[in-house]
Amino acid sequence: MATVTLGRTGLIVNKNGFGALPIQRVTKEEAAVILKKAQQNGINFFDTAIGYSDSEEKIGYALSGVREKIYLATKTPAQNGNDLRQNLEKSLRRLKTDHIDIYQFHNPSFCPKPGDGTGLYEAMLEAKQQGKIRFIGITNHRLPVAVEAVESGLYDTLQFPFSYLASEKDIDLVKLCKKNNVGFIAMKGMSGGIITNSAAAYAFMNQFDNVVPIWGIQRVNELEEFLSYDENQPRFSGEISELIEHDKKELSGNFCRGCGYCEPCPAGIQISLSARMSWVLKRMPSDRFVTPEWQENMERIDSCIHCNHCVNHCPYSLNTPELLKQNLIEYRTYIKEHNL
Repeated sequence: MATVTLGRTGLIVNKNGFGALPIQRVTKEEAAVILKKAQQNGINFFDTAIGYSDSEEKIGYALSGVREKIYLATKTPAQNGNDLRQNLEKSLRRLKTDHIDIYQFHNPSFCPKPGDGTGLYEAMLEAKQQGKIRFIGITNHRLPVAVEAVESGLYDTLQFPFSYLASEKDIDLVKLCKKNNVGFIAMKGMSGGIITNSAAAYAFMNQFDNVVPIWGIQRVNELEEFLSYDENQPRFSGEISELIEHDKKELSGNFCRGCGYCEPCPAGIQISLSARMSWVLKRMPSDRFVTPEWQENMERIDSCIHCNHCVNHCPYSLNTPELLKQNLIEYRTYIKEHNL
């Protein structure tokens, strides 16, 4: 079984981490089956967030009986110390635990530090002194904030988008984490569903001995797919290298990663998927995305009020309204060509 040591935390975790955002989309009992099977088959690192609706509650329900065998990471979007304390208490109750192994700031627009006036980092230190958290982490989609956090010496772990579509700067960030002994947790390992070859995704991650990918899992068959790589690890072959180079060329440029920080849209547009629809139709089974409901969703793009909410919140500086418009044109063409 492949394992990774999460930097200075010393936590030894399975190379397959469990990203628990998707389990908010399934029932409590369905989630429990998936979570228990994951733990029973060696996965010992589970990442969630207070903002993932009932994800924390489902983890608490399914895994509180094996708490001593697993590591839990969750996140707070708090903007001040008092809100952080309240978020932490709520997460502890939901997860049915008296401590969280890694408590993370959830994609802040800046790097929280002692004395910055927010009280955020001070509240983290207080919680650590009280034994309610063990390690302090940060998640981000902004490379400058991530680099600052790693170099600050204040953070035990960094969670950042990382997949085989990564840029050289992203790979440099992984190396920086290793140099500074900061654990690297890779989110968006399948780029929000655009990457469809899990073996290639795993083989890419396996090149980095300090990276723990947290795969977003909501079905038993998805879990089984990643569990199979524990015993039969995909190797970074010439074939996989060619696949990755092809995908990087195809998906380079104005590509939405599906992070969702542009939402909710005031005009009701489902931005994170609509802005990737042209790729979705090419790379995934299209049936579920050409229904009358989805056609109605896509047509909402014409109702864009150009408030720039999406532009101002995009960590990748995309021209989201223009990207949506391009996807709508291609979507209409697809619908017409297939007589739908």
